[in-house]
Amino acid sequence: MQCPHATSVRLSVPSYNAQIYKDECTFCYDSPDNEGGLDVCLSCFNGGCTDPDRYHAIQHYNKTNHPLALNIKRVRKPKEIKDGEPPQKITKIAIVPENDADIYEYFTNVKCYECGGVTIDSSVGAIPKVVDAIMTSLSASRQSEIKAWEEEIVSCEHIRNLVQDPAKIVAAENAHCANCDLNENLWLCLVCGNLGCGRQQYGGTGGNGHGLAHFESTGHGVACKLGTITPEGTADIYCYHCNEERSDDQLGVHLARFGIKVESQQKTIKTLTELSLEQNQNFNFNMYTEDGKAFDPLFGPGYTGFKNLGNSCYMASVLQSLFDLPAFQSRYFPVDIAHLQSCTKEPGNCLQCQMAKVADGLMSGRYATPSFSDSGDVQGQDGVAPGMFKALVGRGHPEFSTMRQQDSFEFFQHLIKIIEQNERVTGEDPTKIFEFKSEQRLQCNECKKVRYTQDTTTALSIAVPATKKASTSEGDEYESVTFEQCLDTYVEPDVLPYNCPSCQKSTTVTKTNRFATFPNVLVINMRRFEYQNWVPRKLAVPIVFPEGQIDLEKYRGHGQQAGEELLPEDAPEAAAAAAGPTFNQEALEQLQMMGFPEVRAQKALLATHNQGAEIAMEWLIQHMEDPDIDDPIVTSSSSAPAAGASPEQIAQLADMGFTEKQARKALKETSGNVERAVEWLFSHMDEPIEDDDGGDSAEAAAAASSGAQAPHLDASKKGHYQLASFISHKGPSVHCGHYVSHVRKEGKWVLFNDNKVVDDPKAPIGDAYMYIFKRE
Repeated sequence: MQCPHATSVRLSVPSYNAQIYKDECTFCYDSPDNEGGLDVCLSCFNGGCTDPDRYHAIQHYNKTNHPLALNIKRVRKPKEIKDGEPPQKITKIAIVPENDADIYEYFTNVKCYECGGVTIDSSVGAIPKVVDAIMTSLSASRQSEIKAWEEEIVSCEHIRNLVQDPAKIVAAENAHCANCDLNENLWLCLVCGNLGCGRQQYGGTGGNGHGLAHFESTGHGVACKLGTITPEGTADIYCYHCNEERSDDQLGVHLARFGIKVESQQKTIKTLTELSLEQNQNFNFNMYTEDGKAFDPLFGPGYTGFKNLGNSCYMASVLQSLFDLPAFQSRYFPVDIAHLQSCTKEPGNCLQCQMAKVADGLMSGRYATPSFSDSGDVQGQDGVAPGMFKALVGRGHPEFSTMRQQDSFEFFQHLIKIIEQNERVTGEDPTKIFEFKSEQRLQCNECKKVRYTQDTTTALSIAVPATKKASTSEGDEYESVTFEQCLDTYVEPDVLPYNCPSCQKSTTVTKTNRFATFPNVLVINMRRFEYQNWVPRKLAVPIVFPEGQIDLEKYRGHGQQAGEELLPEDAPEAAAAAAGPTFNQEALEQLQMMGFPEVRAQKALLATHNQGAEIAMEWLIQHMEDPDIDDPIVTSSSSAPAAGASPEQIAQLADMGFTEKQARKALKETSGNVERAVEWLFSHMDEPIEDDDGGDSAEAAAAASSGAQAPHLDASKKGHYQLASFISHKGPSVHCGHYVSHVRKEGKWVLFNDNKVVDDPKAPIGDAYMYIFKRE
């Protein structure tokens, strides 16, 4: 059909890096594989489904008045298996773009919505060039995937300037570690020729870390992994100075010093890259009963799985648990059509659009249908691929923007923070269900006076008590602990150094934590990791979990008691502040013995409220790259009074949804640092904001005098819970392994293992890394 819009509509050929959404609809998970195919807008390259009940492509047209669209349908070709070809040599962790034409057969046509959605002549005007560019370019999801995976292995100055000891012969046959009997996972020091075993977490292979110990004792920082050397002169090279995997352009020369000729070598074991990719993409939980029968697969609404994008299981497990909660279901499902029509952002850049897309994918049941093998047997479901969502929530984050394995609890915290920020202007924030107030009680151990403070938080992180059993041939085993014993560590008294404002001297204080209020949904992270040789190592401590209702009332705080005298707040407090911050001296010494500079150790202890060396070290590892990590500590007494907040700073915070009064208060409390001001505001959401003259506003004063409190922070609500879901981790380290989620549905436990969704009759509750409880 001849269409006037084919030549009248101005079209531009997309650039190489243009975001072209041709893999799936931006509002749902329909793709070119669906019956009606996918419509890609020729003006802005948005992808819209053609399902008659949704037709997001038409909704896009109604909103933008972009009439022309390319309809794409595809059918997978039979896969050709080529024998005898050697695998491609891996020099970087990367996704090599596949030629989709070799995988799919494509069918395309151009339609005009202005003319009623009819097919038009695609050979006129700029249409042929635009269509050709769309079909040959990388899709938006593919671009994001490749960018996230790309982690090129390069050389470094320590390798380029390597100085080797005099030549000696290293016998490869019957070789073993110089410090133990291990004969696998061996690393050759390229300085002196020492053989040391690697660290255990890499690939799950054995290792006692003697290669690292050799570096720490000698300073020899470059090593080569035996068994990975190829005739082409490549191998696993590790630089302990950089703490990174590296490449060595002069490997043949360096190995020849120890009698090793690369041209005669054959690769006999997998490289770190291959182990990382294989382990994190193929890790599998036990999916069979004791008699060898496979778990029953489940399908339908609420039983949709996620495709593994490559190390995305940490995200998938969190999303499955979140969308089991009514607050998240009702907020994002069914899709808010009014928002789709009024949203001014591109759908791929709008958090509400993408949260709704995930909700629709999980709750609608459209994508939880059986897939069949060539023999006709049911082999599970395809699930949905949350690539667009992952790219959005990870954007700008140094870890979540990559394809590396991450910690599920850290992702949970990151996600609810950005949801909270996004929902501030809507008043429909589902993350409020996690908020509660914790009560901290300090008592000076000399004058016995006390102080009570309350902080709003969204989760508990509790260290699991670990007591080793007698050594066995199977490695470290730990005594089981009860869930109650784990909670007891949260309220356990802790003695800390303290500058008492009443005693006017340095003394000690006993600190205890309790619940001031209980949340509607309680999230508890069980810290099952400890650091060994700077590497987080998992502690496999079994937790004995109670059946039925969980009663946490005994952990409730009750504030100031009769006969207790409060510590002063005013002048003495200022005097104590003027003396400078105090540090847990024992923890400070431990951190310095680990090699941390004093100023970094002090900052970590301040940031973690002197809670000990372990927690401070976790903070340090997360903030190693902070630009001000080595700057002197500035206290309120050593700095000039904060100048008034600038209009630009106030405008920045106002754009995030904060009021001018909130912005001024936060900037005052954080010495004009906008990033810290945002964090301060999120942690003081339910506190009245004082006026600049120090007096409460009329509204705040009224609220304070009436004892008004946010409904979700009501202290009268009981701490009675039922376990709703839990997230488990299998593997030796947070940097490898696999996460799954178990969700209780209709009285049974459902295992969500990526896109495998099954009924699990023996859910491993005692092995969980995160517990999610619903209030009864």
